[in-house]
Amino acid sequence: MNDFNGLGPYKLDVLKEVGNIGAGNAATALSRLLDKPVDMAVPKVSLLPFEEIAEIVGGAEQTVIAVFLRVEGEAPGNMFFIIEEPSAKRMMHRLLSLEIREQEGYSEMELSALCEIGNILAGSYLSSLADFTGLSMMPTVPSAALDMAGAILSYGLLQFGEMGDSALLIETAFLEGRDMLEGHFFLIPDPGSFNKIFLALGVTSE
Repeated sequence: MNDFNGLGPYKLDVLKEVGNIGAGNAATALSRLLDKPVDMAVPKVSLLPFEEIAEIVGGAEQTVIAVFLRVEGEAPGNMFFIIEEPSAKRMMHRLLSLEIREQEGYSEMELSALCEIGNILAGSYLSSLADFTGLSMMPTVPSAALDMAGAILSYGLLQFGEMGDSALLIETAFLEGRDMLEGHFFLIPDPGSFNKIFLALGVTSE
């Protein structure tokens, strides 16, 4: 789907509702996993061209942590959960009670924890989208990487093959007290999958 201007307020509201329900499910799952209250919100949902993803997260040379996985089923595609490195460190400190290390890089335990958060988010958002559309969509086992945003997206192209040219962006905010940690969740359906999703949602391009 390439007609970004054709997405009116109603269509974006439908997508935001999908995101909000997914965030609610993810918050419940994370609260259970961490044995502490976790609140989440979806302040923004938008549709954008694939080439603008790197700019959203600070530019192609911005160092980020990314959790990425393949979506299989009736509307296949790819998912990326991308968070700037300082926010990732704060997330692990506040949500996971892991001590912030001064040295660069991440331990195996830290990457595993980020993978699990990304896995819970992916499963929750996909479950919400599947409930709304009636389509079968399942996430594969996630992987995590620390690199420049441009390199991660290029690796995704090599790893998963041809991607669609549109991305659904779900801005994700983790709330703890007065602090808010933001991440960027991207669903990049394969060519043709966006049409299936919007058709199943009952919203078509104008």
